[in-house]
Amino acid sequence: MTGAAPQWHYSGRARPIVSRCAGPEAHRARGSVPLPGGGIVAKPTIGRRWLPLNALRAFEGVAKHGSFTAAANALLISQSALSRHVIALETLLGAQLFERRPHSLTLTKAGQHLLPAVTKSFDRLEYALNDIRNETTPAVRTLRVQMPPSFASHLAVPILKEFPRASSEVEIDLVSPYGVGPPLSDVDVAVVYSKPMVTDLVTDLLWSVHLSILCHPELAARHAGKDPAAFIAANEIIHVRIADLPRHHLWSQFVRQAGLGALNIERGLVFDTALLAVQYALSGEGIVLVDTNLFSEDLRAGRLVQPFDIALDEGYGYYLIIHPEALSDAAVALFRSWLIERFGIPPSAAARAGSALA
Repeated sequence: MTGAAPQWHYSGRARPIVSRCAGPEAHRARGSVPLPGGGIVAKPTIGRRWLPLNALRAFEGVAKHGSFTAAANALLISQSALSRHVIALETLLGAQLFERRPHSLTLTKAGQHLLPAVTKSFDRLEYALNDIRNETTPAVRTLRVQMPPSFASHLAVPILKEFPRASSEVEIDLVSPYGVGPPLSDVDVAVVYSKPMVTDLVTDLLWSVHLSILCHPELAARHAGKDPAAFIAANEIIHVRIADLPRHHLWSQFVRQAGLGALNIERGLVFDTALLAVQYALSGEGIVLVDTNLFSEDLRAGRLVQPFDIALDEGYGYYLIIHPEALSDAAVALFRSWLIERFGIPPSAAARAGSALA
């Protein structure tokens, strides 16, 4: 609640205005408070100046979700802040709104009386505001979309020109931050490279990442017949940096999981993105450990080959993420469906015909 607290009305003697004429029931009906000796002080009226809108939103959220924790998550505030709002509203009203029990939360009679009025009032405000927005905002909606650099440049950007055919009223503002983990806070839709996360966000797994050795066809031909350990030892290693992990982490895990023994993998170039690493491999030098789904088109076209049918799965994947409330946003829902249709089913097994070493 903001502003100064409501003031009592005083008579010329600077004493509260009281009445000794009406009985207790009449005073209670008018929302007044009995004083010792029979006097009455009227409770101040809650006018529009004093409407605690944040507290009312908190009350509605708790009543809707039946839980302070769930309501706090939905409203994107801390549980302690939410609880303070509800307590402040109960203090203002002088009435308890919830029966708090160890494993349940139910509305009191006062809460049951207040909830329909709050819900209908917020509904009317929401409808009115959206009607005005729809009349005054441009027809084109801009979606802020986050994608990893390699995913964006190698897969998404080449086909984004197709999306306007699905919706000419949606434009895309694409950002590509480096790193792994949760999405930025100011995006509408995000594709992230991450391990599974416990989150309240709506998450769709596009595909699980499987890392395999890829290289130029001519390089594979020069080393035909070698086993994986000899092949790795004979070639320059190309590394892809993963945030917060050692620079040689992926190759170390690959060698360990494949049981290739003691190989020197702490050598070679390190790149920030898989796309840069693959571009170097396309020059004809070096072997790179990357996701075969991400570069399946290069495999099908024969620009790259996969010498060995060995893959590393560290639990990473490409995830499509949106906020739960965005599911009702037509533009977000349309773009989400389009992405799932294009990328939700992993490409078929990369062209094994490109395997130059058997």
